[in-house]
Amino acid sequence: MTIQTKNHSFVRNKLLNKEEIAFIDVREEDPHAQEHPLFAANLPLSRIEIDAYAKLPKKSVPIVTLDDGEGFAQLAAQRLVNLGFTDVSVFEGGVKGWKAAGGEVFKDVNVPSKSFGEFVESKRHTPSLSAQEVKHLIDSKEDVVVVDVRRFDEYNTMSIPTGISVPGAELVLRLPELAPNPKTKVIVNCAGRTRSIIGTQSLINAGIPNEVNALRNGTIGWTLAGQDLDKGQSRRFHEVSDDTKNEAAIRARSVADRAGVKRASLADVQTWKTQSDRTTYFFDTRTPEEYEASHLPGFRSVPGGQLVQETEMVAPVRGARVVLVDPSGGGVRANMPASWLAQMAWDVYVLDDVHSSNLIEKGSWQAPLPELPSMETVDAATVSNWLKNDSNTIAIDFSTHANYVKGHIPGSWYALRSELAAAMKKIPQADRYVITSSPSELSLFAAQELQTLTDAEVLVLEGGNPAWVKAGLELEKGPSHLASPPLDRYKRPYEGTNVDPAAMQAYLDWEFGLVEQLGKDGTHHFWVL
Repeated sequence: MTIQTKNHSFVRNKLLNKEEIAFIDVREEDPHAQEHPLFAANLPLSRIEIDAYAKLPKKSVPIVTLDDGEGFAQLAAQRLVNLGFTDVSVFEGGVKGWKAAGGEVFKDVNVPSKSFGEFVESKRHTPSLSAQEVKHLIDSKEDVVVVDVRRFDEYNTMSIPTGISVPGAELVLRLPELAPNPKTKVIVNCAGRTRSIIGTQSLINAGIPNEVNALRNGTIGWTLAGQDLDKGQSRRFHEVSDDTKNEAAIRARSVADRAGVKRASLADVQTWKTQSDRTTYFFDTRTPEEYEASHLPGFRSVPGGQLVQETEMVAPVRGARVVLVDPSGGGVRANMPASWLAQMAWDVYVLDDVHSSNLIEKGSWQAPLPELPSMETVDAATVSNWLKNDSNTIAIDFSTHANYVKGHIPGSWYALRSELAAAMKKIPQADRYVITSSPSELSLFAAQELQTLTDAEVLVLEGGNPAWVKAGLELEKGPSHLASPPLDRYKRPYEGTNVDPAAMQAYLDWEFGLVEQLGKDGTHHFWVL
């Protein structure tokens, strides 16, 4: 099958007409973050087989793959065709072609959401206080509650003193019991700006009686002001009473109605699951713990705050239908995120009338996968023995660089599948290669590819890195054997505790410029309540 090419006007018209399109940047995350079109979602070539069915649930969706001349777009398109997708094209001329046609390019990750946050602040003048003002409130023992709306792991790494972890979608549900006195001032923070703007504006939109302010520029602003952050904190929100939940439910439903969020029933869900002419995403927006305890079949766990922050990571098809459910929080954690997705021009529904008896599945979400390649496998104990006693066996790890650094099989090499040929020039030649990864399914695809590049024996570690750990075998930490550059992760300027102040300031300056870039791009359809 000859794969067609598509140009700037094709993609732009799809976006302007709100028609479905999966505009997919198939480079690794770091080059993607250097520059890409606004709605080019990142789905790296390395992971296409294990991510495509979840991210692109309709096989006939128009897909346009994008690279910057590396040849990845053509390869990715062919792999998507092999997976059964029927409308796959390559973007003509890559990122350079987009720019040459007058297309705007954006830096960083989660750009649609971050630019939307800036757009909201520009229209609503969301109130905020400087780091110095917030520190003064805390130091003066004023009646103030600081809520951190990031993921718990981000909060745990570093947080504002006295801050409590309340991830974004939980705010309207939990805040009334964290700040029961309407005279208590509420400060909402994230790492930079987006999530605190959306969190603050959520509380204002829901009519919370307290004075609410965003911490201007988040933990970055705090650090740039020369103020110390806490590390390793574990303060979290707690369960609320039925009265609080019911009142929050009324507030959240009112906001969703004003934003034009539509309602759905379980019967609609059954119909949409089998619909062939429309992409529909089904997301459960509660905490992962609640989801794992019991959930609806076919719904993916995506906490609501992160869904608003990282929409394109789980829903790369622009123009798709999105269905949210919160069966145990009175709908609050579905209605509030849905109100934002509606303003981001998504066709969004909240599922009503779900009862505990409908929640018949348990456990974590499992990605739908294609048929896996058949490769010879070997158990962890045998691999351990080979690596200790046989210098002609080498292990290659295709996990993310971050996971490799956290812990890998001693002596194993880190390689990127998209850079495999170059990586093999750095890895010593051996008679036998053992391929591993987390998730383990990725190893099968990487091993199949490696077998075409070498005459050596290629085996897959059964169960991947998790099986090695389960077998009680030790791990090595750190970036010891890198056969590929760590391009799979763009280092966010607000992550971790050791960040260059100049990088933080540059990041804030970039965020301030996003509204102007949105205007130049002109395809977003964003609006604000």
